Amino acid sequence: MRRRLGAGVYAGLLVAVLGVLAWATGRPFVFPSLGPSAFVLAFERRDERERAVRVVGGHLVGALAGFAAWTLLADGTAVTATLAAFSPAGVRLAASAVVSVAATGVGMTATGTVHPPACATTLIVSLGLLSTPVAVGIIVASVCVLVAVHAAVALALGRAAGVTRPPDGGNARD
Repeated sequence: MRRRLGAGVYAGLLVAVLGVLAWATGRPFVFPSLGPSAFVLAFERRDERERAVRVVGGHLVGALAGFAAWTLLADGTAVTATLAAFSPAGVRLAASAVVSVAATGVGMTATGTVHPPACATTLIVSLGLLSTPVAVGIIVASVCVLVAVHAAVALALGRAAGVTRPPDGGNARD
């Protein structure tokens, strides 16, 4: 029970780092799919390197698939207000969402970077919420910061505890 509670608090602290970054820059370094990603990093302790690759790679695939779908199908629209029933903008956004989730699933599977929270990232982008090249770059940078902070904490805690093996449990790949 303590481990589960600790993982929740730790996930919150990982997101807090990004919250400070968002606050200091005025940029969207915090978005909904980071919460589940932070929790995955905090809760699961095995295969750290492999998980880091999946987290970053999955979000990268999701962000790019979402941007491609939005650009091709729904450029200029966003799901920020209620759309009229049967509106052209509504069908474009719905199509963008469908295509982005399908492309993200295929892309993550093909690249070995399956990370389910990335399907939320692809929707955030494909629905026009963070759909500029800068926003997509910030999404990817934010995930990289999340993973880097987690890796730094794991390394520091390992060193403090006198652990000499890599933080991935000794499963390092050359």
